[in-house]
Amino acid sequence: MKLLNKLPVTMVTIMLLLTLKTIAQNSGSLVPLPVSLTEKKGNSTLSGSVSIFCNEPSLFDALQLFNSQLALTSGIKSGKTANQQQADIIILKQQDYKSEQYSLNISPDKIVIKAATPQGVFYAGQTLMQLCPPEIFGNKKSIMGKIELPCMEIKDYPRFQYRGMHLDVCRHFFPKEFVMKYIDFIAMHKMNYFHFHLTDDQGWRIEIKKYPKLTEIGSKRKGTLIGSYSDVPHRFDTIAYGGYYTQDDIRQIVDYAAKRYVTVIPEIEMPGHAMAAIAAYPELSCTKKQIDVSTIWGVFDDVFCNRESTFEFMENVLTEVIALFPSPYIHIGGDECPKVRWKECPDCQNRMKEQGLKTEEELQSYFIHRMEKFLNSKGKQIIGWDEILEGGLAPNATVMSWRGIDGAIAAAKEKHYAIMTPGTHCYLDHYQSLSLNEPIAIGGYTPLMKVYDFEPIPSELTTDQQKYILGAQGNIWTEYILNEAHVEYMAFPRLCALAEVNWTPRERKNEADFKKRLIHHLLRLKAMNVNFAKHVFDPEVTTSANEKAELEITLTPMKASDIIRYAINHEPTDQDPIYTKPVTLTSASTFYCRAQGEVQGSLLSVTFYKSASFGANITLKHAASDRYPGAKGAATLVDGLKGGKRYDGQNWLGFSGDDMEAVIDLGSKKSISEVAVGSMDIKGSWIHPPKRLQVYTSNDGIDYKIVSDASAPLDFDGIAHSVTFKEEARYVKVIAQNQGIIPDGFQGAGHKAWLFIDEIMVK
Repeated sequence: MKLLNKLPVTMVTIMLLLTLKTIAQNSGSLVPLPVSLTEKKGNSTLSGSVSIFCNEPSLFDALQLFNSQLALTSGIKSGKTANQQQADIIILKQQDYKSEQYSLNISPDKIVIKAATPQGVFYAGQTLMQLCPPEIFGNKKSIMGKIELPCMEIKDYPRFQYRGMHLDVCRHFFPKEFVMKYIDFIAMHKMNYFHFHLTDDQGWRIEIKKYPKLTEIGSKRKGTLIGSYSDVPHRFDTIAYGGYYTQDDIRQIVDYAAKRYVTVIPEIEMPGHAMAAIAAYPELSCTKKQIDVSTIWGVFDDVFCNRESTFEFMENVLTEVIALFPSPYIHIGGDECPKVRWKECPDCQNRMKEQGLKTEEELQSYFIHRMEKFLNSKGKQIIGWDEILEGGLAPNATVMSWRGIDGAIAAAKEKHYAIMTPGTHCYLDHYQSLSLNEPIAIGGYTPLMKVYDFEPIPSELTTDQQKYILGAQGNIWTEYILNEAHVEYMAFPRLCALAEVNWTPRERKNEADFKKRLIHHLLRLKAMNVNFAKHVFDPEVTTSANEKAELEITLTPMKASDIIRYAINHEPTDQDPIYTKPVTLTSASTFYCRAQGEVQGSLLSVTFYKSASFGANITLKHAASDRYPGAKGAATLVDGLKGGKRYDGQNWLGFSGDDMEAVIDLGSKKSISEVAVGSMDIKGSWIHPPKRLQVYTSNDGIDYKIVSDASAPLDFDGIAHSVTFKEEARYVKVIAQNQGIIPDGFQGAGHKAWLFIDEIMVK
């Protein structure tokens, strides 16, 4: 695997203001934040050798990870003692505690841990590690002498029982060593489930001894898509790509996770996303034709057939999977399964007649029900993506809600358990910054604080129904993530935010406090050589139009102590001004800024495009989609900012199937010579330019006359299309006509086209 060399940042260099001999950590730097923390005077010192007393043998080993890291990085060793009075650390079984609950009492002479289970002791150990110097998370000796821990009392337990992270190893493969490091990330943040996505169209990644072709053929593809799926035409390399985990690899991963109290949930996709399996065994499909492992991302018509031999295959595969994973859950996918082949397949149609099924959606439900019945007979429960609701939910299924939160709401109302993982907040393969220098991602915009602000319990549920929401999960799909460094870049620090969503009581969460603690927490990630994104250090940039028709730019620093330098039309240097108050741009220009705190922030820029429509009152006949509403709603179209080539940013308004019809009130009659409208043409993402662009003018806002009427083809690619004329008018109406239904020959044919508009400039 090549190292990621296109990230806009490398591993952040942080100068530690810590000595090597004695370091007391800030008790306010814990992530996730405990249920309660009471600070006390003094410090507790660990040095030389640490004696540990435990009144329950099963609890002692749960502190082993803390003990081994302490010895590795500081040379401070630990051992058992039978004398409670002389012990440095005391572990006591507390019968009335919940399964993952613990308390931690640090006093000058001893540390007392109470818990009912090994999991509770383990999480107490993770808290202790965070109270040690950050270097304890590393793999080399860097702390000598003694360690001082601040005295405090912590009482802690998780808000949710399911706290998960997902990793797709099908689109791009990651060695078992990195998978184990990923499990370390999960454990250190008190998360407890690892969703291991092992099979898909682009690769089968788990050895099944009964079906060797699954890895001999299904784990390899002939090449991979270059660039974005949205690019037209698609381009591919011809480099063979493959990789899979042997059953011994799986056992090692599962055992490694178990020692960290992380449950590994395997996902074996069915009945869709099956091209890799069908490439190995064509008889599993409706057509029985030989196909290749997919070299491109997307959703494909070739899926598992409903004939009896397919069910036999799936049961045999799952039998081997069950033997490898002690998890109570098996994830069976169930998402994005086209029914095209089933509609034409005699075997599938006969199955429908035999079972009295009226639709292919009910046939998918039959498939899922049947696999659930088999897994239930083996003592396992199924999890499926929210499509398993369609056609009737399997009796004992848990729903993983990814297409928003509606799937979880529907499941909870039917008294089924659900896990929240909506793409809007929990898909960590989405862009995390609006910077155009970000590495290519699948799309979307999910910044750090959007993750942090996610609330897993929908307000639509009653108190009784809320108990069916088990927790939340972060997903990392790897279509555009080629290597380990990029996985880390996408995961962090957003994983930290999701950990707090899952663990910390809702009333304890606070954005400003989280950001403050996160600054110190990133030192721990640095010690682990994690390639985390540094957007958290960037100031928040907001813009508005003032009364003088100037663009006013306000910067909110990450911390009050941060210095932000700015400049107009060039990158800031040490000689440029330090930001102290809002900056105004009076004419078209570009504003640059960069924060200088513990870590130098990203170079941020705002380009102002001034026109007569800037800051004007604007109304829309059709509201933009809730998915792409723009930062300022309709006003986004006259805020002086353009959207660039990323439609997921804050400067685009997206319309699904609807026309964009806007009326702009210039405030008074003005001489107009040009109207420019920014749109986008990315047909690979179902985004089509307007097929007709009309401009009208009016003096009273009632009677309009048309001044321009242009039909396709119009020249759009994130660039404004201009029309020129000479008029005196106060009101300007612009109608950009949506393509409507996408025609045959284009991706998404038969679906509504998207129309994206950014800035309407009147000159």
